[in-house]
Amino acid sequence: MVQSCKVSSSKASSSQKSSGKASALKKSKTSKLASKKAAPNKRVAASSKSLPSNKILVGNCIERLKELPDNSVDLVFADPPYNLQLEGELHRPNNSKVDAVNDEWDQFDSFSAYDEFTKAWMAEARRILKPDGAMWVIGSYHNIFRVGTTLQDLGFWILNDIIWRKSNPMPNFKGTRFCNAHETLIWASKTGKSRPTFNYDSMKAFNDDLQMRSDWLLPICNGGERLKDNLGKKVHPTQKPEGLLYRVLMASTNPGDVVVDPFFGTGTTGAVAKALGRQWIGIEQDKSYIEAAEIRLSKVRPVSPEDLQALKPKRSAPRVPFGTLLELGLLEAGTTLYGPRAKKSAEVRADGTIQCAEQQGSIHKMGAYVQGLDACNGWTYWHFKADGELKPIDLLRHEARNQLGLN
Repeated sequence: MVQSCKVSSSKASSSQKSSGKASALKKSKTSKLASKKAAPNKRVAASSKSLPSNKILVGNCIERLKELPDNSVDLVFADPPYNLQLEGELHRPNNSKVDAVNDEWDQFDSFSAYDEFTKAWMAEARRILKPDGAMWVIGSYHNIFRVGTTLQDLGFWILNDIIWRKSNPMPNFKGTRFCNAHETLIWASKTGKSRPTFNYDSMKAFNDDLQMRSDWLLPICNGGERLKDNLGKKVHPTQKPEGLLYRVLMASTNPGDVVVDPFFGTGTTGAVAKALGRQWIGIEQDKSYIEAAEIRLSKVRPVSPEDLQALKPKRSAPRVPFGTLLELGLLEAGTTLYGPRAKKSAEVRADGTIQCAEQQGSIHKMGAYVQGLDACNGWTYWHFKADGELKPIDLLRHEARNQLGLN
């Protein structure tokens, strides 16, 4: 049932329909401008312009994206129309009507029209990304495969697909299909050579020191978070939960980074970005959505800068040679080091090597040797005894950095 996954999602509505010929783009989100033709493919000379940070740009998403400078933003989060192709109304078993997504901004004349629209906004999104920038796109089975194809055709490099598994999905009322309980996010870098931000260590700590997986269990947007008008109706039919954007931004941005949402809707991306100390730019043209977003954003209180400090990745830490542990007196020559569970052992030599049987070499070379491997991270493999327990020598490296003022 097409509605089952969509009542809970959050679509932004930042494009307008093109009229006339079938080959024209049918842009998303708002029906008021359906009679207007797409603006000429002319880009504002944006190099002389500064980024309009922390603002909602009113208008068509493609045309407003063209106004932003090349290579200027760190991340794009896009929640484009899903092109649900709904026909008729849907009712619950008690005959009450389901509040489905039937807005005109989600309707396209054909798959080819949708593909043209996707290519147009996505090409602009890629242009404004910095060389090491990345983009997230969310969708359902209705559109995510078409979106993924366009994304690769334009030169993006897919890093992960994330399954957002909804803890409280809408049932399939007719019983003709499986309950549609997930949506898919694609995380992609600008190119295959890009080095996008990924706060791996923070996300692992966030997940109780377990590597975070690509299936995320999160509830849909409901309760007090769901924005409603004076009549109690949803302001936006597909508002995304803030928890989803929280995880996305914590994983792939740093404080001060610029995040663009070309389908801003009621401002979920902006609200979370503001709270987490990121700069944001939203594009939207529906006045009711903009009004709700502005009120919402005015109530957001940013987290203090000191509380935004993320766990520093080990790879970025200053290098400390193993021999430095001897120089600082943290280890002595003759100390015995052990592998996990003390099945292997080696002795520390005064020159910063370690010896096992007749073989002598660095902690990495000897760690690989005793395991019969080609390579090994000796800092995590070898352990020393302290207080009757085996502890990784990486702890001593951390202490060395403290003593050298490198942490």
